[in-house]
Amino acid sequence: METALTKEYRHICRDPANHQPLAYLRLRQAIRNVVQQRDIEPGHALPSERDLSHALKLSRVTVRKAIAGLVEEGLLTQRHGAGTFIAERIVKPMSRLTSFTEDLRERGLRPRSEFFERVIGEVTPEESMAMNLSPGSLVVRLHRLRYGQDEPLAIERSVVPANVLPDPMLVRDSLYEALEQLGCRPRRALQRLRAVSLNAQQARLLHVAVGSAGLNIERRSFLDDGRVVEFTTSWYRGDIYDFVAELHTD
Repeated sequence: METALTKEYRHICRDPANHQPLAYLRLRQAIRNVVQQRDIEPGHALPSERDLSHALKLSRVTVRKAIAGLVEEGLLTQRHGAGTFIAERIVKPMSRLTSFTEDLRERGLRPRSEFFERVIGEVTPEESMAMNLSPGSLVVRLHRLRYGQDEPLAIERSVVPANVLPDPMLVRDSLYEALEQLGCRPRRALQRLRAVSLNAQQARLLHVAVGSAGLNIERRSFLDDGRVVEFTTSWYRGDIYDFVAELHTD
């Protein structure tokens, strides 16, 4: 692993397309890359700060700063007295507005979706209230099962105004990538999380036992002008996902 990481870091440093002058950011990207390429598997340890510093000819402060950023992102975990490891569970930071697809790609997992529904219809009263839409407005509805590699991870129902997303078939995997291509990527969001027991249908889709612990997440995302661009309700497997938030005093 150390050889693969050393090779990747040096490749990034030599790459003329990489304009990042800060060493800790180059190292952070190198670690992401070797995880994505599966050169190191979830649960395996990174080399120590001292070993990385020696191998890459970087200061320990630089190495520590690179690792700290990836711990905050959830890609790495640290165990007191044991070292730094590739996260086995998917740790989703609450401070960053990212898509399911982006989260999995950062962890070296291949995201894909199985669509049950991709349609345009008239907004329901609940959707109208959540998205500040007038009765009779048209919306795109996406209902799908989200996978990492071949493992089902979440059930997702998304609603987007049709005047933002005119064709549901534009969403091949990542909703946010489709919205970004339309110049309408969300800039902020409000989320509500609840612990739930997965019912029979949800458990069957997610390959877990009926009554297993799950996370129900409701997200409303906004454009810069305040318009609601996404209303998504998701059910995540509780045995795989952790959602973390960094808290500060006033």
